[in-house]
Amino acid sequence: MTSIDRTAYPRFRGIVSARELVEGFTPAPEEATWARGKTTADQAFLALVTWLKCYQRLRYFPDLDKVPEVVVDHIRAALGLSGTPAASVESVRTAARYRDYIRERLGVKYDATDVRGVAEAAIRAAAATKDNPADLINVALEELLTSGRELPGYTTLDRMVAKIRTEVNRDVFATVARRIAPARRAKLLELLVVDPSSRRSKFDRLKDPAKAATIGKLKIRLAHLADLDAIGPTEVWLRGVPPGKISHFAGGAAQRR
Repeated sequence: MTSIDRTAYPRFRGIVSARELVEGFTPAPEEATWARGKTTADQAFLALVTWLKCYQRLRYFPDLDKVPEVVVDHIRAALGLSGTPAASVESVRTAARYRDYIRERLGVKYDATDVRGVAEAAIRAAAATKDNPADLINVALEELLTSGRELPGYTTLDRMVAKIRTEVNRDVFATVARRIAPARRAKLLELLVVDPSSRRSKFDRLKDPAKAATIGKLKIRLAHLADLDAIGPTEVWLRGVPPGKISHFAGGAAQRR
């Protein structure tokens, strides 16, 4: 799973400052009036306003128990509900109704299929040139936010990126593989055979870093480059594959023996 900290997915980060509380989570009088008209119990009133302010800030509905206590306390005080228990809703059906109230107030039409389609299209287009999962998640976020759509859960985006990235990369690998003649392919496979005495493969040796710049080491390095060139016409095999994808694949290969 891609770390959420590496993405731009909106969420509560650490301490919420006093300024952020005032500017982002203070309900306007008309918002309080609207929410009071939709609820009866104070706990539900607090829950509806909390969700409204969080949605305006995050573009999705967080679990009420995941909202920082300082945010709920600020909203509670602004609504004059001192002493009111934690924000809560009585049932799943009620929670769904409250979310619909908020979407209607903010002019948001939520369609899970539509949201998924927009995100998938953005990810698939970006995956043709990008490979870092966090970058792909950010592309989807930008498209969803720009188009005014509600954000799906983070794990939904993460799974979507993993699936599409695998499909796109598999197509790239298949294209490259078709360009390599069988004899060359056999030579490449030989690079992966591990020598039992040294416990190293030829592929592993190809990744040895350059030594100090002496005449002797330079000759070794030139021989090393000759071995690399002898692998085959890699520029032909990789033609059309974006440099960013190649760099990412190379980085993955460098970590493997």
